[in-house]
Amino acid sequence: MKLYLAVPLVLLVLLIAASGLAAVTRGWVLPMNRRHVRAPRLYGWGQLVVAFALCWQLLFGLMISHSDARPLGTLIGAAVLLAGIVVMLVGQLTGARAKGGGGTP
Repeated sequence: MKLYLAVPLVLLVLLIAASGLAAVTRGWVLPMNRRHVRAPRLYGWGQLVVAFALCWQLLFGLMISHSDARPLGTLIGAAVLLAGIVVMLVGQLTGARAKGGGGTP
């Protein structure tokens, strides 16, 4: 196992998962993303899926050395990562944003 790759990836996974958990439970999004995210809970679910996919990639890419399981595992991890990114994108594009006043009764 290559520790110089595993340690930063685990830290990145923990940060993404913590941010996703905060978005799912509290609706809180990082300040640099607040303007763009319209559905914070959906965005948080996407972050959790991305964190899971990165863990999957870490497991199959660095820890499992069996020649048959490794390519299939990393391919599945890439598909899950893409699905998580799509869910995050949908969280940015859809959802109701609270507008202040200005409406007609």
